[in-house]
Amino acid sequence: MPTTSAVAPRPPEQQMLGQTVVVIGGSSGIGLETARQARAAGADVVLSGRNRERLERAALELNAVSTAAFDATDAARLERFFEDLPAPIDHVMVTAGTPYYARLADIDFTNARRNVDEHLWLTLQVAHAAADRVRPAGTLLFMSSTLARRPGVGLVIAAAVNAMMPALTAALALELAPVRVNLIAAGFVDTPLSASLLGDRIEQRRTQLRATLPIRRVVGPEDIAALALHLMTNTAVTGATYDIDGGEQLISNSGT
Repeated sequence: MPTTSAVAPRPPEQQMLGQTVVVIGGSSGIGLETARQARAAGADVVLSGRNRERLERAALELNAVSTAAFDATDAARLERFFEDLPAPIDHVMVTAGTPYYARLADIDFTNARRNVDEHLWLTLQVAHAAADRVRPAGTLLFMSSTLARRPGVGLVIAAAVNAMMPALTAALALELAPVRVNLIAAGFVDTPLSASLLGDRIEQRRTQLRATLPIRRVVGPEDIAALALHLMTNTAVTGATYDIDGGEQLISNSGT
């Protein structure tokens, strides 16, 4: 009978040893926490973001290989960013962008177009710029939300933008193979961005979620980062959309 030799799995702190993770939007929130967890798993990290001061603090904390402060929707600057990266890279995660909520009657079309830029066009531009820089079986990992499956008043743009992301992810996974492309669709995540959007209503939202979510707690950046690392290291996964919302959709669907 043929025999196979078992290969011992690497310990957590060496799981990504020798790999390079690029995080676009890596100066705070989900991006920063993903970079932290990747670094703890042995990876080198490259960070980009709009806020230079936050970016420098993050780079110092994580001993980042390099950083670049720029607006990721600037296509020419994004291309230069990837051209300037040293050596091949293993994973790219994009967390840049902010949600846009408005009733149809109140839509600011400049802001709405920017929101589309931060999702559709940014995804395509990253894929175009990064594809030949990522090693085979590496990952392009994008973010969206579960709002496409929970439409409501004021979510005309948000629902439409997030609905297109799974199809775009699947198509890119076929076109860019063997580079893998995956999508994380998150519900509410307790980040500085969420706090800035909700203002003095943030604690009320946290209390509501703790009481109603099946997991009985609020989803945090560390939860999203843990899923991101799984998608980076599990080389059997591509073209997939992973929901992570603490069961929020179940509550919406049940009518509770």
